[in-house]
This record gives sequence, C-alpha cells and structure tokens, in this order.
Amino acid sequence: MDFAQVVGQNVHRLRTAAGISLADLAAAGGISKTTLHGIEQGQGNPTLSTLWALATALKASLGELLDVAATPVEVVRAGDSRPQVEGDAVSARLLHRIRLRGTVEVYDIAVGQNTQHSDAHLPGVEECLVLTRGRVTIGPADALADLTEGDSIRFDAARPHQYRGHAAHNRAVLLMVHPDS
Repeated sequence: MDFAQVVGQNVHRLRTAAGISLADLAAAGGISKTTLHGIEQGQGNPTLSTLWALATALKASLGELLDVAATPVEVVRAGDSRPQVEGDAVSARLLHRIRLRGTVEVYDIAVGQNTQHSDAHLPGVEECLVLTRGRVTIGPADALADLTEGDSIRFDAARPHQYRGHAAHNRAVLLMVHPDS
C-alpha cells in the first residue's frame, strides 16, 4: 500500500471514530472539503503542515496518520520505503510507533561480538533499537533479525531475547518502553 493510501485510510478511520464530519475536520485543519476528501481517498499528497493540522484536529499523533498497523516484531531496513513527510527544513521518516502509557528509557549502547541472552522483561515492556554503526543480530529468540547500519527493530521484550554484535564496533540507540503499573 502506498503512502497516500495509508494516510487516507488513517485519516478516514480516525475522523469516523471521533464522529467528526468531513466539513468540520476540513475547517479545523484549514483545508478545503475537496482537498480532505482527496486525502481520504488516497489521492492527495498532503504537506507536513497539513498533516500536523489534521492530527491536531483529530487529537492524534502524526504517526497515527502515517503508519500501518504494527506487528509483534517489526524490522525496518535503512533502505525500506517508509512513511516520510517533508517540511521547509525538516524531513521525517517514521520508523516505529509504540503505544504507551508509561516511561521510555533511551540508551546509547555498544554491542560486543559475543552473544548476550536476556530473560523476559515484565509484561508490556517493549524494546526499539536503531543501529547506528556495525552489524548485529537481535530480537526474540524465535524471531532474530540481522541488522546493519540504519536498520531498526521493535519487539515485545517480555519474551526471552538476545543481542550479538558482528563488527568490531557496533553502536545503537535503544529505547526501552515500560508501561505504567
């Protein structure tokens, strides 16, 4: 499915769930009803400003407009086509969406060339890793993924998982998402 179709389906789904008419959302987003209809039909190419305005009017995050439904283990390769929006000075490429009520811990990590096995964390804990240098194998024991620079993975860390570096120097940004108790 292409970007315009994903955005269109998400805008329509969120608008319908919120009980907002096409005319009211168009007015709140500062666009014409015709333009909004085109976006919902997957025929538009909305700007970052338009998407932010629609997200705000829908009381949703930008990611909710851009992303397809999540899977239990999601690997994103550096070269994968992902939702991307352009602004005047910022280009944003959505890697992962993590729904939460809780705490996010952000780590800068180095991954050595030996294997580290990690026991399951508490229920609801997720990990999201973006590899910034090197090559690693990571993920739940039954869904390991080989990542290279620029790739990322998101998974349920309440399952046993592991890390193993393959290059001499492997670095990553790790987000650990802990739900509220």
